[in-house]
Amino acid sequence: MKIYLAPMEGLADFYLRKLIAKTGGYDLVVTEFLRVVDQLLPVHVFYRNAPELHNKGRTDDSTPVRLQLLGNQPEALALNALRAIELGSQGIDLNFGCPSKTVNKSKGGAVLLNEPETLYQVVKAVKNVVPAGHITSAKMRLGFNDNNLMVECADAIVQAGADELTIHARTKAQGYVPPAFWHLVGEFRARIPIPVIINGEIWNNADAHRALVESKCDHLMLGRGAIRQPWLAKQIKDNKNDIESWPMMLLLVREFWALVRLQMSEKYCAGRLKQWLHYLKEIYPEANVLFIDIRRLTDIQAITTRIEKELNG
Repeated sequence: MKIYLAPMEGLADFYLRKLIAKTGGYDLVVTEFLRVVDQLLPVHVFYRNAPELHNKGRTDDSTPVRLQLLGNQPEALALNALRAIELGSQGIDLNFGCPSKTVNKSKGGAVLLNEPETLYQVVKAVKNVVPAGHITSAKMRLGFNDNNLMVECADAIVQAGADELTIHARTKAQGYVPPAFWHLVGEFRARIPIPVIINGEIWNNADAHRALVESKCDHLMLGRGAIRQPWLAKQIKDNKNDIESWPMMLLLVREFWALVRLQMSEKYCAGRLKQWLHYLKEIYPEANVLFIDIRRLTDIQAITTRIEKELNG
């Protein structure tokens, strides 16, 4: 079983990818999507989206990183896929699952699940240019407004030559509202001759194993569950249900804060930390206390002092 870290726009940025991968258990990290319209993007855009390319497409702990592309123009996506590989991406992932209204309005992400033929053309164009030995994968949902085309969409992606397929077991209309319908993937899994990765509503070890059984899939992709519990992949692989202690989590929070305050604009640092604490407080009551204490703070030093006070007990 392999476990992938999901691409989460505006959430799983370079800094959080780095720290989550470091906790262990992740076989691959997929980046936030790089949006492609109708032309080849400049090299600096790739590096901005995936700084890991400077490290041969790997995190600091050597976890492979795969760039995700989003768009609907086969030729443009193929050009950018080839460039990403040349710069060091460990394969190419194609986004057919983003539920954002803005993205869908410009004919990207999940809205393409209404057009299986477009899925086919996009995957085929990218597959044709990606060099041998590099994976071309795609991530889809069960559909847009409903799941009537889920099998046809999966077939289109497979027939176009994709090497792997990740399925978020909800439609775009269902968003992120529980439950995830893992069993629907299980109903047609047998007809897909490539590795299938199940995604959606996997918060703990029990969820992970139930998702694998119901979906009949081979592998897992963790999203928001990994944001709440960075060690989740390791827990699943070790088949353990315990979570890391708050002191251990706090060390990771301090490291994250050190990274963002040194490398991000001061304007966004505090908000980025609060966003993560908002997720962590679902697991750690102590994170909620810290979140409340810094909720109205924007001063870098004041936040740093509060974190250090927490560490020193």
